[in-house]
Amino acid sequence: MSDTTPPQDFAATVAQLETIVERLESGELSLEDALTAFEQGVRLTRDAQQRLDSAELTVRALSEDTDGKLAVAPFAGAQDAGNDSEETPPW
Repeated sequence: MSDTTPPQDFAATVAQLETIVERLESGELSLEDALTAFEQGVRLTRDAQQRLDSAELTVRALSEDTDGKLAVAPFAGAQDAGNDSEETPPW
């Protein structure tokens, strides 16, 4: 993977950002290398923010009813855990 290509998934983006921060905080980079690392960090941060924004839109689209209100439903796994009663969710 080159320095200009963002990682393929969000976790890899965060890991690469953490590595860049560690390199910058070490103080061992030349000015030119620090600027290059900073630019790469800015690109990765923007990529990560776009991924988060996209994920939020997807969650909203899947969670809203036809009136645009949040549709709250229990997870399917909650009933599988032996909880047969119709309880109000804790939220």
